[in-house]
Amino acid sequence: MTFWVLIFLVALLIAAFLSYTMLRGRRGDEPAAAYDLRVYREQLTSVDRDLSRGVIGEADAERVRTEISRRILAADAQMKGTRSGSGPSRTVSAIAIAVLTLGLIGGALAMYHRLGAVGLPDMPLKARMEMAEEIRVNRPAQSVAEELATPPQPQQLDESYSSLLKQLRDTVAERPDDVQGQTLLAQHETNAGNFVAGYTAQQRVIELSGTSATADAYADLAEMMILAAGGYVSPEAEQMLTEALDRDPRHGPARYYWGQMLAQVGRPDVAYRIWVETLRDAPAGAPWADAIRAQIDQLAFRAGVFNAPDMSVAPDQPGPSQGDMAAAADLSPEERQEMIKGMVNQLSDRLATEGGSPEEWGRLIAALGVLGETERATGIRDEALNVFAGNEAALDMIDAAARQAGLPE
Repeated sequence: MTFWVLIFLVALLIAAFLSYTMLRGRRGDEPAAAYDLRVYREQLTSVDRDLSRGVIGEADAERVRTEISRRILAADAQMKGTRSGSGPSRTVSAIAIAVLTLGLIGGALAMYHRLGAVGLPDMPLKARMEMAEEIRVNRPAQSVAEELATPPQPQQLDESYSSLLKQLRDTVAERPDDVQGQTLLAQHETNAGNFVAGYTAQQRVIELSGTSATADAYADLAEMMILAAGGYVSPEAEQMLTEALDRDPRHGPARYYWGQMLAQVGRPDVAYRIWVETLRDAPAGAPWADAIRAQIDQLAFRAGVFNAPDMSVAPDQPGPSQGDMAAAADLSPEERQEMIKGMVNQLSDRLATEGGSPEEWGRLIAALGVLGETERATGIRDEALNVFAGNEAALDMIDAAARQAGLPE
């Protein structure tokens, strides 16, 4: 109720101010003719004064008086014409004021009905944070979410692939303690759209791995559970994300889903900050980075960030041209490997002579890691750390690329 009273008071206050401006006389805004009349009267007085002192003769004084009197009559006629057409009548002004008042109040109500939340009580920040935490604690479990989620459309599997998947299931059933078999089963069940079977196998992978289970293993399990729940991050999936982030606090996929979970429970502000930091660490071509970019503008709006930089488009990243790709398709594996090494060497030479962006240094380090040139990648990393010393954002990119390349700390 207080909110509506405030709206009416503000609208009436603005309407009253504008009405006063429309109705009050323009006291300080006189026409130019009024100023001319004062000047001409002063000139008449000056003529009489000059005549009495003998400065001018009677004939000259009479001629000047006649000219000044003519100008006074013209200015007076102009004054009367200005007054007769000076502004609208009071009836017109009253109608304009009524329309203005109704427009202000009606416009405020219409805008609130369109952009506001009619009927909701006041929601101060503390109450919203408490509500978000309550939603997070009491949200539905994984099993409930799976029952409510729309079942995924069955995929049309190739006959040979379907046969291989059946053989894999039979093999894993015979050897349930085979970590490699369970890993393959989890991956292929997920690829086939059988998300529940996929995360069941992944749970077995983690059980068999024990304390050696990696952040990737927990993040994969969380992703499979989220897919099975139709994109919903359940408390069980959140626990798996916690395990992944405990092992690697900068794990990209886990941070992506952690932000998604926070957005779902009513904390888009925290989710936005996490996604921005995650994008800064993202290596080139990371699929989870593309997923963040596709949603971050909407999340920024929900978080109340209206001056956010545009992060929906990946930064320009130079790479092989279409001609290079076509040429590589016609090469043998050995020739293609040599071509890749040549492109990597060209990038390395350019960075050594001309320098480059942190993204380019990171791509070089990651590419050398893929090629197995760990020692060379380590040297490039150390050089990059010296080049970008003091630039925290650049150093984070270099560290992320080094981790992707599997380099030691």
